[in-house]
Amino acid sequence: MTATLGLGTYRVRSLPEAAKAALSNGADWIDTAPNYRHGQAEGQLKPVLAAYPLIPVSTKVGFFTPEHARRAVVAGTLSEAEAEAGHSLTPKAVLWQAQQSRMTLGRAPDLTFVHNPERGTDGRRDLELRLYEAFTTLEKCVDRGLTRGYGVATWNALHENLISVDRIADIAKQASRGDSRLKAIQLPLSIVHIDPLRDAVHGYGVLRSAEAQGIDIFGSAPLHGGELLGMIPAAVAEELAPGSSPLRVALGFAASAKGVKRLLLSASCTAHWVDAAKAVENPLSDKHMKEIASAFAP
Repeated sequence: MTATLGLGTYRVRSLPEAAKAALSNGADWIDTAPNYRHGQAEGQLKPVLAAYPLIPVSTKVGFFTPEHARRAVVAGTLSEAEAEAGHSLTPKAVLWQAQQSRMTLGRAPDLTFVHNPERGTDGRRDLELRLYEAFTTLEKCVDRGLTRGYGVATWNALHENLISVDRIADIAKQASRGDSRLKAIQLPLSIVHIDPLRDAVHGYGVLRSAEAQGIDIFGSAPLHGGELLGMIPAAVAEELAPGSSPLRVALGFAASAKGVKRLLLSASCTAHWVDAAKAVENPLSDKHMKEIASAFAP
């Protein structure tokens, strides 16, 4: 079994059309954030979510646009200095963004990710305190019906060993004082960001820790913004996994890694979604996974 595909809305050209193409071709999730598409992504998704009431959606807290910052300052949520930074995970900011997203999306998101909590932190202790405060607030947001669960979406924290999956889970338990509503972790997974995938092939690391904790892994940027398809020659793909294309090697490798629940693609048209679905239709063999991991690990 391979990971499923979801729509990531960071880079898509036209969001309503991309969502329709994705959902018509097997995508089972939509991921967004208040700052995506110059702050318009959540609002553009509202009619899509109304038309597809069963499709899950996730958003984030942390980053905000200048317009969001202006409104948050007026509301007393952000100070001028916090607004200038463009990112905040204070309890007031997290609650305000959760309220705004619930209203803009037209329904409570299934997950709210803490967006790049490592941004601007001063060491491990600062990062852990920031997560604890955000998790504590998000637990309250779940109780208030503003979201159904939460997670962490990080670009660097896990890749650079700033924190571990087990520590994230521990902090969530402390914040909830029992069973937490921490459900998922999102991080870049690709042949470029290969370390968690390579480690999983050999039976350890971030993905295996998440699996043991019951935490879903969402892989972002699996094609590295589309650049990977030009970096893998067809002959190399054929040699690593006979009968495979560069897309099959790049996307199939991430989708076949044990512990990966879902890959988020920013594909915009039907043809790309059809090709992606075919690329992850069947898992790569353990032999091919090890060969790909070995070939691209350096």
